[in-house]
Amino acid sequence: MTSPSPFLTSVRETMRMRGYSVKTEKAYLYWIKAFILFHDKRHPETMGTNEVGQFLSYIANQRNVAINTQKMALNALVYLYHKHLHQELGNLGFRYASKQRQLPTVLHPDEIKLILQQLCGRDRLIIELLYGSGLRVSECLRLRIQDIDLVQLALTIRDGKGRKDRQTILSQRCASQLPVFMEQAHTLQSRDNERGIGPSLPYALERKYPSAYRRPGWMFVFPSTAISQHPYTQTMCRHHLHQSVIRKALSAAVIKSGIAKRVTCHTFRHSFATHLLQAGRDIRSVQELLGHNDLKTTQIYTHVLGQHYAGTVSPLDQLI
Repeated sequence: MTSPSPFLTSVRETMRMRGYSVKTEKAYLYWIKAFILFHDKRHPETMGTNEVGQFLSYIANQRNVAINTQKMALNALVYLYHKHLHQELGNLGFRYASKQRQLPTVLHPDEIKLILQQLCGRDRLIIELLYGSGLRVSECLRLRIQDIDLVQLALTIRDGKGRKDRQTILSQRCASQLPVFMEQAHTLQSRDNERGIGPSLPYALERKYPSAYRRPGWMFVFPSTAISQHPYTQTMCRHHLHQSVIRKALSAAVIKSGIAKRVTCHTFRHSFATHLLQAGRDIRSVQELLGHNDLKTTQIYTHVLGQHYAGTVSPLDQLI
């Protein structure tokens, strides 16, 4: 495997210094490398606005990438020039591809029951948490023992989208099952500790609190089955379960259920919000539970209901 160039290594180091997530780091480095290769490996310092505009037009017109992908590529190059090279980019003359608003897929409660019946144990509990608490799959898998409040029936989501913390509800059904998995995770942590290994810890916590990996609160509720190397410190540790494990389990369950809709892990978060609104919950409360910055993002679920404003029904129904 070829080692990254010194330039890309320096970009990675500055991103880590600024506290960017591993996911963002990988995405930015991918697009920065693609930009360099597109221009025959010219150094970014010798390029500027014109070259950036050419590359963005290429991926939009020749590669036909989605608008969100275009935004990611642009953000990566803006970071490269503004934050890393300290060069201003002028008017790029670039417009995003048009994007029609797409309504999220929402499952009927009976469909959710049918899918859950095809799952068991850990996989079923994770999907129940996605639907019962409105979690993203990454947020669910990153849950640590200390993030679960079984008394108040609450979950604390750390470093969610936009690097924000929030609290959301925990269903009584999940609360009754979680202690078993928390105990199993603690037992696994104890065995790891005997080998000097513990859960992966965020940022510089490992250096600040050298014994934190022994504390039960830091253990992931859904740990990985294998030990791996920490991407920052290079120490051996146990990370949380990989998202692909749950996606595969869900895909198999959907096929068995016979449901024709396109169902992903995120579908259960959409269903959580929609069903709360259907039950008459306040939209701002739903916004808080989901962690949306803008109420407009939450309002998309009122369109799914077919009631764009509270209490609005078809005028045809008023004739009856």
